[in-house]
Amino acid sequence: MARKSRRELAQLDGTALPLTVREVALAAGVSPITVSRALHRPTLVSAATREHVLAVVKELGYVPNLLAGSLASSKSRLVAILLPTIANSIYATVVQAIMERLTEAGYQALIGPTGYSPEKEEELLEAILGRRPDGIVLTGTLHTPASRERLAALNIPVVEAWDLSEEALDMQVGFSHEQVGVALADHFVARGYRRFGVISVDDPRAMRRNLALQARLAALGVTEVPMEVLPLPATWEVGRIGLARLLARPEPAELVLCSSDTLALGVVAEATSRGLSIPEQLAVIGFGDTTNGRFANPALSTVSVNADAMGHRVAQSLLDRLAGDQRTVRLDTGFVLIERQSS
Repeated sequence: MARKSRRELAQLDGTALPLTVREVALAAGVSPITVSRALHRPTLVSAATREHVLAVVKELGYVPNLLAGSLASSKSRLVAILLPTIANSIYATVVQAIMERLTEAGYQALIGPTGYSPEKEEELLEAILGRRPDGIVLTGTLHTPASRERLAALNIPVVEAWDLSEEALDMQVGFSHEQVGVALADHFVARGYRRFGVISVDDPRAMRRNLALQARLAALGVTEVPMEVLPLPATWEVGRIGLARLLARPEPAELVLCSSDTLALGVVAEATSRGLSIPEQLAVIGFGDTTNGRFANPALSTVSVNADAMGHRVAQSLLDRLAGDQRTVRLDTGFVLIERQSS
């Protein structure tokens, strides 16, 4: 009597065994290695082959054993992405762009919000490193000494996004926050503004922009620049509170620069509730070029940091390093001041 297979025995006793790569390959009419590559290393097969394999996988309900694949290749196919918050759409845009490119290359993303805290980032790093990620994406260049030491000791590609500094951990893709502040000062002084105000949350990157703005304005002869710095997170309510405080000062601002579009929209709401005309009586500038800001009434003037392009460059830099490219990466993705109806 012929011996029954494991799958035949499982069918007899009513249990279900997971499908194997060989069975998927047989159904798809390709080799097992082609199935494995289509699932884990899609750049090694044609787009048509990958689509065909994925269609068969979906039809059969096959669930890839990612752990087995990672053990065989000593690669986890995981990339850790640490960002300040998932609530801010500008960070979400960058992460979405990163994930799109990583997914195309067969990687999965592990996302961790740090709450703008280097100490929380350190805790997350320790937890995530136990999963053996193939690469790490960090937001900004402000890390604890312990995090810097830990990452320097590991042979893992690291990209610091959203910032540029002279003390890179590894690769950097971002822009100069100081140059944003300088550019804003130059532009609006040239337009004739003299009474500036700043509304910001207590975020290190935002504060670097603010301080650079103040320093440049002082060099241009504008020495009094009141600043309202409020606790995180950035909300419309925080923006409204900030403007209320600025307007209570003896010399009201004629232009308010905000550390985010969200704050700026709150400023616009507060100004409107007080009967102030924008931009005739008060000009408002945001940061981030969010969808809400673009479609607000009035449409919000802002600074775009090319978030989508930044995300794709971050992912590509990481993938290039994982493919063996050891070149130094320090990419300035730049920024653009966009003037709309609020200024």
